[in-house]
Amino acid sequence: MASNDEVFEKVREALVDALAVDDSDVTPAATMVGDLGAESIDFLDIVYRLEKAFGISISRGELFPDDILTNAEYVSDGKVTASGLAQLKARMPFADLSKFEQNPLVQDFGNLLTVNDLCNYVKTKLA
Repeated sequence: MASNDEVFEKVREALVDALAVDDSDVTPAATMVGDLGAESIDFLDIVYRLEKAFGISISRGELFPDDILTNAEYVSDGKVTASGLAQLKARMPFADLSKFEQNPLVQDFGNLLTVNDLCNYVKTKLA
């Protein structure tokens, strides 16, 4: 089992390579979209690099559950409903959703995922 530091270093390397950012910009609290500038196409590259670096397999929608955010059952007036939040928590136990829960605008979801969340995700896959 990789240590927290080892996981962080490999995740940092994957993000630096995929997003062409300085390694000093990749901190645990940095958000993938807001701070590091990741766009939807970048996430394909990030997933590929994480799979390669850690020898894991990441299914579509496992890390970024877009299907919840586009489902009328879970979204109303541009906000994720209580049942949608429950689905996100079940699918993303590695992410801290507490801030998002306060004002769950779908448009803000992309700014939710942090480098630390990504490291937590990888650790669950390695366990």
